[in-house]
Parts: sequence; structure tokens; C-alpha cells
Amino acid sequence: MTQIDKTKPVLVTGANGYVASWLVKKLLDEGITVHAAVRDPSNEKKIKHLKELADNSKGTIKFFKGDLLDQGSYKLAMEGCELVYHTASPFTTDVKDPQKELVDPAVKGTENVLVSANEVTSVKRVVVTSSCAAIYTDAIETVNAPGGKLTESMWNTTSSLDYQPYSYSKVLAEKKAWEIEKAQKRWDLVTINMSLVLGPALNVQNATSESVNILRMLGGGEMKMGAPKLGAGLVDVRDVADAHFLAGYTPAASGRYITSAHNTNFLEMGTVLLPKYGDKFPLPKKALPKWLLMLVGPMVNKLFTRRFIRNNVNIAWNADNSKIKKELGITFRPMKETMEDSFQVLIDEGILKPK
Repeated sequence: MTQIDKTKPVLVTGANGYVASWLVKKLLDEGITVHAAVRDPSNEKKIKHLKELADNSKGTIKFFKGDLLDQGSYKLAMEGCELVYHTASPFTTDVKDPQKELVDPAVKGTENVLVSANEVTSVKRVVVTSSCAAIYTDAIETVNAPGGKLTESMWNTTSSLDYQPYSYSKVLAEKKAWEIEKAQKRWDLVTINMSLVLGPALNVQNATSESVNILRMLGGGEMKMGAPKLGAGLVDVRDVADAHFLAGYTPAASGRYITSAHNTNFLEMGTVLLPKYGDKFPLPKKALPKWLLMLVGPMVNKLFTRRFIRNNVNIAWNADNSKIKKELGITFRPMKETMEDSFQVLIDEGILKPK
């Protein structure tokens, strides 16, 4: 049991990220002092929204410079903190050099933060933002899992630098975290293994997350002929922030937590938006046939290899989220609310325009 003192500051790495921004908001609203580590604290455009959140809350924010690949760069920000949230990690699928762009920042960054946790004696708990990608690579694995569902006891064994390198980076980073945690006794580790995160971005103009790209594809006409029934889990960014908060401040929290609200697919994500937005945006109304994807997929998108299509399209995705509900008492938002709120932000910001 690890009791965290709410009067002590909390470190959030990658504090201006999509999930991290909502976590920072939650901490500030609770009156907590946040040590926000970002790559460049002088880049006003990237941190303005966090300053505004602090101005409208009971908490305070202090900015620190931290770089995933700069050893020891988070140490100063960590001083005096009992709780550390390590959320900083690249989420992109458009990479030329997966080792350099995904694996190194994820693994070395995790090592960098946790080695500092070993050196800063105030640290009692570290919450690492991991992913369901550390549990599985393709939807077919959820079908073949014991009981037909992903659980916290499973690890991804099928991704590699050549196939789904993003997933590969997540599994290596999380394994590194557990390895460092087991070698010491002072602090404990909790991981949030989230599925695809959607929901309104607090800093959408600067959001680099893949999540915004998916919404753009659904509403921008790229899928108007149909969307693939690509099996995936979905969770609201606000629920993910709450999950992180609870993982930090629930004394009995331990181990990994699958953080996924809905077992769904890309077509369903699009059709949920139809009642409200279908007359103004070219949303998908039907499924793209798997045979057609096999034919044209590899030409349209380098991720859509035949192996990927075979293992994910028309395959139901299923994960067991009972642990987080039971141990952290979380309740998830309905999918309709998540999809509509995400979509509306893109419209309000002029990123998606009605036809």
C-alpha cells in the first residue's frame, strides 16, 4: 500500500501531450502542484493551454526542461515529488527509421526517468503510460487468447522492428520499466495500458497524435466509400486521465491496468457520428470489403500490408477491463459522447469543414 501525499508536487513528463494535458488539468483541479516536464519550456505555443488551465484551477504549475534521450534531464523536475507520471512517448505510425524514431525514445526515455526515480529519494510511486499494444499486436490475438479476451497477464510477442514497430516500442519500454522496478524496493510501479484514445484534445492545433488523424480520415472524406471493420479498443482521453490520477492516488493500485472502454471497429466509430454529423460530413456508412482492402490497401497505405489486413479487418477486438473497474472504481463514458466531443473540437478549430 503506497499512500501519496497530495500536498507534495507531482511530476508529469511530456506534460503538453494529448493524454498528459488532461491529466495535468485533473491534478490542477484537485489543487496539486504539477512539475510539468516538456521538451522546450520556452515554446509558448506548446504550453499556453497548460498555463491557462493553471490560471483557472486551485493548483499551480511549474515548467521544467526534460528530454527522453538526455540522461538525467528529469531529475531536477522530480526533486520533492512522491509521485511521477511518465507519459512522454512518441505515438506515430508514419516513420522512416523505427529504431531511432520509436524504439529509442520509448525505451531509453523510460530508462532515463526510472533511473532518476532510483536517485531521487522522495519518489514512492511511478505511473507509466503504456498501451494495449504492449499486450497484443493484431486483433486476431484477442480471438485466440484464453477466454477470447486480452488480459493484463498477456504480453505482445509478435511485433518487431519490421512489423508494427510502434507496438514493439511499447512492449520493450514497458518491460524495461518492470525490470528497473524489480531491481529496487523504494518505489512501486503501476502501468496504464490504454487502447486507442479519442476525445477532445485540449491543444488540438498542436496535437501530433495519431488519434486526431483517425478523426480527420473519418470526417474528411477519405473513408466516404466505406471504412474497414478494423477491430480496435476505444477509450475517452478524459477517462484515461482519470485512470492515471486514480492509479497514482489509490494506495492499493498495483500492476497493469487495461484501460479500454469499448470493443469496436473503425466502421462503428464512423457510424456513431452519422445521426449528428452525417448530413454535413462524408462519413463512412458501410464496410469496405476485406478482399478490396487486400487488393488496394498496400498501395494506399504502407501500414495496410496484407498480413495486417488479414489479422485485423473483420476480426472482433475484445479486452477484459474488469480489473480497472473493480480496483480503481472507474466508469467509462459512452462511445457516442467520446466520438461527438472529439469530432466537434475539430470542427470548432476549423480542422474539419462541412461539405
